[in-house]
Amino acid sequence: MLDDVVAAVERQDYGAAAQLLQPLLQTSPENPWVQFYAGRLYEGLGELESAQNVYQSLLKNATNTKFLAQVRQRLQRLELLIQEQRQRGIAQATSEPNNNQLGVLILEPIDSESKTVAAQNFAQIMELEPYAARLQLPSRGWRFYKSGAIGELQFLGQQLGAAGIPCFWTTLAKINQIRIFQVSYIQYAEPQATVICQNEQGQMGAMTFSWSEISDRILGLLPIFEQVVDRDVRGKLQRKTKTQDYAHFCDLVLPSRGCILRIHDNSYEYQKGVTKIAKSDRATIRISWNSLLDFLTLQIPSIPIWSDFSPFAETVIDQNELLKRIPSNIHLLRRTPSTWDSAFALYSALVLIKTAHKSE
Repeated sequence: MLDDVVAAVERQDYGAAAQLLQPLLQTSPENPWVQFYAGRLYEGLGELESAQNVYQSLLKNATNTKFLAQVRQRLQRLELLIQEQRQRGIAQATSEPNNNQLGVLILEPIDSESKTVAAQNFAQIMELEPYAARLQLPSRGWRFYKSGAIGELQFLGQQLGAAGIPCFWTTLAKINQIRIFQVSYIQYAEPQATVICQNEQGQMGAMTFSWSEISDRILGLLPIFEQVVDRDVRGKLQRKTKTQDYAHFCDLVLPSRGCILRIHDNSYEYQKGVTKIAKSDRATIRISWNSLLDFLTLQIPSIPIWSDFSPFAETVIDQNELLKRIPSNIHLLRRTPSTWDSAFALYSALVLIKTAHKSE
């Protein structure tokens, strides 16, 4: 019967080949030739990744030298076809002018039970080794994976989504369209909230909104670096850059207005507004900050709190060319600019974009 399968595959009668192969797969699943022609059938049907899986399995388990040579030949041919198919897809996806805008592709966390299969799929789509692919998939929080033309990122993202790998993508233009207002203090809390804030140009004003407009709260720690003098292993003095402290930030997301209210622990005016803390109390900034966060929790008790900025930042912090295109709207006294500031701006913007997309 296998001869009939071979003949059907050679004349490209894949319907007949499938019918003839089905009983062989049930009675002789361990027969390498049966598996080989199952791979040939997948090829003919255009299911290239399934064929690739069959051939890769045969390479691991088969022992006959001549047979293995045929498998390798089919696999090499198949890998070229997959690569060409991928390149055609990317070329088509980026053919429109708008699809050449710069964007980012973000991987979302995947549970450990699904990770083995997801890593295999990820390796195929991104042309990686399976072990390296597994290391790229996050278990907790988001991971920046790639920047590039948004058409290409959308093409890859759709393939990942179809393979059960959660991800999303957006353009740099959308990220930079988001308005950022620096909150000086909360003037009123009822019946609506009013904050005194400044816009990106430093102009002061007031914004009134309902607490229900806030969809998400984002907490982030940004390192403050200082140059210090230390001794090396030989006792010689040398200058090093060390993290001396952290600046605390809390971003409040208002997706319906396309804006973010940014609160910084060291610039918030604790002696003003509804969260007023008397100077005579001599409260430290840390105590005052924690009191402010408690106040916000009372006003917006059930919204999501995003606190995984630091692990996300580690995946994007070296992307200097990307991050320098993202205004941070963060004003810390730094001796030199830090990509940590733009990384937080990116993270916060992605939360707003992701939330706004869910509500569409």
